[in-house]
Amino acid sequence: MLPMLFIVGDSTVHNSSGGRIGWGDILGNYFDTNKIRVENHALAGRSSRTFQTQGWWNLVLAASRPGDFVLIQLGHNDGGPLDDTNRARGSLPGIGDETREIYNPVTQKQEVVHTYGWYLRKYISDARSKGMTPVICSPVPHVPKQAVKAGDVEPSNYVVWSGEVATNENAPFIHLNRIAMGRYAGMTPEQIKLKYFTPADNTHTNPAGAELNAASVIEGLRGLVNCPLQNDLALPQSRNL
Repeated sequence: MLPMLFIVGDSTVHNSSGGRIGWGDILGNYFDTNKIRVENHALAGRSSRTFQTQGWWNLVLAASRPGDFVLIQLGHNDGGPLDDTNRARGSLPGIGDETREIYNPVTQKQEVVHTYGWYLRKYISDARSKGMTPVICSPVPHVPKQAVKAGDVEPSNYVVWSGEVATNENAPFIHLNRIAMGRYAGMTPEQIKLKYFTPADNTHTNPAGAELNAASVIEGLRGLVNCPLQNDLALPQSRNL
């Protein structure tokens, strides 16, 4: 049986409404299907916390086998409230071991909420315990607020924290934010919005934006040291980004 590449993320990774498409929806096109299978398990609206607490992560773990891989990109939804009546999906800021006990009005249960970094560490440790190789991706950028120069990174704590956790845990890290921003270099926010994002907001990509982010993931994978996933990539294809 072929090894599996699982993808975990939010609506920037999987989407299918209003012209929105996530990069995970097309990433499989970059891999040789004779060598590896790719499954996108990302779900819109999830945070590093709720992808775990709602049971979605357990489904990935249950389906995994030693030798599999998992790409993880979360953080866009972690800044929300901890205990609102709508989603209750926020995590505590930072990468420490701080906790806060809340009453979750969505589940109608008490819950101990952890930091964004704590949840990322759990993804890494859980994946390794199942014999998988976890790869952390920083969150993709929103539409920039000003013209982009080479080397720019979106000023986001979650971008910083994802990299810090990956470094601390010696996990492969793709600085997806920096790579994608580099592809915007020389463009104005208006040009980027028109070409790569949907009219609805400055977060969700259209098909061209999803292709750009997926290509950025592949660029990041190629730049990793001793990553077996590189051997499963298809031959380079010409793509209009």
